[in-house]
Amino acid sequence: MVKTASVILGVLCLSGSLFAADTIVEKNMPKRSIKSSMKEVYHVLPQEADNLSDMFSQGVFYGRLRFNSFAFKWGNEEVFKNGKPARKDHAIAAVGGSIIYKSAYFNGFAFTLGVYGTEGIGSLDDNEAYLYKAGKGSFSRFDVLNGGRSGIVSIAQAYLEYKNRFMDIKAGRQIFESFLTASNDTKMIPNTFEGVTLSTKVIPDTQVKIAYLTREKLRDHSEFHHVLARGNATPATIKNVYSENDDTAVHFGLTVNALAEAGVDDRLFIIDAANKSVDNLALRMNYTAVPDIVSSGMIQADYTMNMDGFTVIPALRYMQQFDNGGGEIMGDKAANLKTVTKGYTDPGSLDSWMAAARVDVKKDAWKLRFGYSQIADEADLIAPWRGFPTAGFSRAMAQYNWYANTRTYMIRGDFDFGKAGLVPKMKAFMRYAIQDFDDAKQGVQADDQVITLDILKEIGSIPNLYLKFRMAHVWGDPQTGDIKKLDPSYDEARFEVNYLF
Repeated sequence: MVKTASVILGVLCLSGSLFAADTIVEKNMPKRSIKSSMKEVYHVLPQEADNLSDMFSQGVFYGRLRFNSFAFKWGNEEVFKNGKPARKDHAIAAVGGSIIYKSAYFNGFAFTLGVYGTEGIGSLDDNEAYLYKAGKGSFSRFDVLNGGRSGIVSIAQAYLEYKNRFMDIKAGRQIFESFLTASNDTKMIPNTFEGVTLSTKVIPDTQVKIAYLTREKLRDHSEFHHVLARGNATPATIKNVYSENDDTAVHFGLTVNALAEAGVDDRLFIIDAANKSVDNLALRMNYTAVPDIVSSGMIQADYTMNMDGFTVIPALRYMQQFDNGGGEIMGDKAANLKTVTKGYTDPGSLDSWMAAARVDVKKDAWKLRFGYSQIADEADLIAPWRGFPTAGFSRAMAQYNWYANTRTYMIRGDFDFGKAGLVPKMKAFMRYAIQDFDDAKQGVQADDQVITLDILKEIGSIPNLYLKFRMAHVWGDPQTGDIKKLDPSYDEARFEVNYLF
């Protein structure tokens, strides 16, 4: 494979480190840090400039070098579809990184430019690229399967910004975090969108974010694409399915051709609000819509209680999904994401709902979470934008548990070795989930159980160097009721290194 992405990123990161050196010394603090979710947190941001020249010279560069590796082993590898293997054990590693420049503000105006790159080397042949699972986020399946480059170099962020004490408006390519949209930066390149967004805190104790998004670039794409529509494909042109939104949670029936025939453009309109006006109570509300296709509303409440040295936080989440025309477009193929609607009560409708609950119990270095979610026995939830309906309640690593009539029970334990005085800057958490899918629905997977372990360590002797290890063990029964389903069992391991500068 040609290492174009790695070479370009090396040059960019070197130049970025030279420009950024003075800022680090002056502030005497890291410009950014990484959460356990790998989301970047900015600590040093550009300030207001006195003139147009200073707007450029007083900007800040942010660099990131990254290595990520994945190993995946199926419990039952012998699965074929249309004469081709549908499963195969594999491993893949990737190197790359990013350089982001944020200008200073001049009369409230600024701009951000972010260039990202990745180069993956895997154990499978190029014509088997469709078989990668978690590691697919390190390259573009569409590019490789169509004989293109193996790496990605992308300007994933490029936006103009206007900011004052009342609001922050951004226009262009950007990260937008909301209930159903997320950067989900756990691979090599974050998930970003094209559009216009507004964030404001003009309402006391409330943050409101509004977005109108026209295009998306999933983590494993080199180009921006439709926010909802899946690529058109026939058995002879199956590679084209990866040209548009090919997220695992995308609806197979909402293709480019299907929407074009219906005269519908897929656009995302989002309102996301968080309120903390009542002591110890956090409220969150979200409305997400793809006009003329589907929309959803969500409300969540978290209440914090202190009890004899323990902090207890119960939370409830409710989501309602509305069919705004998608069911009519797809007919009796609507209710299931894979369009296999046998066993669904109303195959031609996207109407559905979800209820979820959790309780967090925290004390010193420990935190326990007990979570539960239930999806109505109606339609699957549509959420292919890397924000997950069950996230924070019952979703475990790489799991998709928002199919119709699915119940999930989860327990999670977190331990901060630094707070416990054992190992500085080291955290770990483990999940155990029981996923009860509908045995009568061929279009959903078989029941399974999941154990995951995450360990994150920041190296104290080398500031801004992060190591992360993740593993998952999944086991289930391929035979559920009267319907034969594939064995969902597998083992997966990931190891990642990040260096920020």
